[in-house]
Amino acid sequence: MTTMSTPIESYALLSNCRTGALVSDAGSIDWLCLPRYDDASIFGALLGDEQHGRWSLRPADPAAAATRRYDGDTFVLVTRWRSAEGVADVIEFMPVDDEADAVVRRVVGIEGTVAFESELLLRFDYARALPWVRQIGDHDAPVLLAIAGPDAVAVRGPRLHPDGTTHRAAFSVSEGQTVDSVLTGDRSYHRHPVAIDVDAALQRTRTWWTDWASRVERGGPWQAALMRSMLVLRALTHPETGGIVAAATTSLPEDPGGSRNWDYRFVWLRDAALTLEAYLAHGYTEAARRWRDWLLRAVAGDPADVQIMYGLGGERDLPERELASLPGYQGSAPVRIGNGAVDQYQGDVIGEVLVALEAARLAGVTETPSSWSLQRALLAQVVEWVDRPDNGIWEMRGDLHHFTHSRAMVWAALDRGVRAVREHGLAGDADTWERLRDRVRSEINETGVDAAGRHFTQHDSTDEVDASLLLLPVVGFCAADDPRMLATVARIERDLLRDGFVMRYRTSAGTDGLPGDEHPFLACSFWLVEQYAATGRVDDATRLMDRLCAVANDVGLLSEEYDPGAGRHIGNTPQALSHLALVGAADALAGHTGRAAHRT
Repeated sequence: MTTMSTPIESYALLSNCRTGALVSDAGSIDWLCLPRYDDASIFGALLGDEQHGRWSLRPADPAAAATRRYDGDTFVLVTRWRSAEGVADVIEFMPVDDEADAVVRRVVGIEGTVAFESELLLRFDYARALPWVRQIGDHDAPVLLAIAGPDAVAVRGPRLHPDGTTHRAAFSVSEGQTVDSVLTGDRSYHRHPVAIDVDAALQRTRTWWTDWASRVERGGPWQAALMRSMLVLRALTHPETGGIVAAATTSLPEDPGGSRNWDYRFVWLRDAALTLEAYLAHGYTEAARRWRDWLLRAVAGDPADVQIMYGLGGERDLPERELASLPGYQGSAPVRIGNGAVDQYQGDVIGEVLVALEAARLAGVTETPSSWSLQRALLAQVVEWVDRPDNGIWEMRGDLHHFTHSRAMVWAALDRGVRAVREHGLAGDADTWERLRDRVRSEINETGVDAAGRHFTQHDSTDEVDASLLLLPVVGFCAADDPRMLATVARIERDLLRDGFVMRYRTSAGTDGLPGDEHPFLACSFWLVEQYAATGRVDDATRLMDRLCAVANDVGLLSEEYDPGAGRHIGNTPQALSHLALVGAADALAGHTGRAAHRT
């Protein structure tokens, strides 16, 4: 089967913060799940071809050329099409602060008269369900209604005519004319999805995003990249639950053509905690409170049952399954939904949460009896599991180890518990936590370094280095200019740089238990920027930061990884961790004290 070859960097995101659509620079929406990011797709061409669902809207002239941008600090996408006939804009957005889940595509004539074509293929449930489609409404206000099982979609706009299982429309716009197409989704057992007021929705959506962005604390030479990254983080944060998905997609491959394809549409405690810190560093204390409330709901119960990830609503059951209905991006199979790593023990996760909640205290977020009670329970679990080997931050599917980064985050968890008691006056067993904290530090200093004690190592049974070691100074385990840290950076530069970008680790070492290779991990390169900045290598930091920001696509989005040889984005997109790391690096270079002050 022929599959899509649209480059990942060709996609822009439309979002209402509950879910998001990926629209290519050719005008095709190739990925959309309703009503949440982690629900089933109605457009799945991203992981197959057009027969797996898409909605194309573009000029009829195949030679028409497009440029696009977001409308200021929003997720309103404006694509300007130029053809031999004239010029037209396509304005696309998902209304926010609205009960309806909708995608609006407005075509505005700018010059001349431009003919447009719309092609719609709806495939529900990850392309496993071909919906029942019929026309309702009247001649002047046609509505295409598609239903399959519990799902219903209505499309309003120019009349769509059937062509097999595809529906097509053709229309023209002249200067000053506007033609709207609106897709709305709902449950099939509700009233048919209702029409929306496009003018009001557009104004409301622009205002909502602009107001949110206006509260971001600004500054520094990479302000535009930082702002777009903050907006991406907000787009991935559910407005009701407070959960933060790691990415908008599933199964975009780390190794195209290979099997390293994972579902990232869930809330990793680690990524969510780091997002909380980014929010705090830029003035969003209310977002911190909402995420803390999400955390209380998600991990309620026995702390021994804490997971590394949850659903957007705090769901625990996220079984990993392989889909036969989608062949994968460029044939990269299998396509997975759910994530088997949910059952892993990753020793750093509780530490990430407790570091973030300490940052919240420092930012003035007041503890509640239940929030501190939860942290004490998590600390009790850290004490019980203090010697437990884990799968590590990279979710290794090989043997368990005492990964040095994980051990440092165990240290950080205990350290923040001690601070909560000693510096904030909260009640807890600070003596026990302090004793274990100091013991873990001593063990890392003995077993988390190479035989000569020169540099930190990935885990206690190897001489290999790992990019996560760059985070040790960030959480205060050691100084950035500690001789062992400087030696670790030198080893990372020697062993993990590929065309100047940082790999997570050497896959050839076999630690991850997976076949195939991967590409440089963008977050790791931003971490190296922070390390350079912290040790006075400002020129090196600036050069690398410039290269990394240039990797972002034309609308400022970053995926998980980057192939510098091909100049291609790799992996799920847009990726929260990549944008989080950009924010941290920009803050470090700008001399911003927010994140560093909260972390260490």
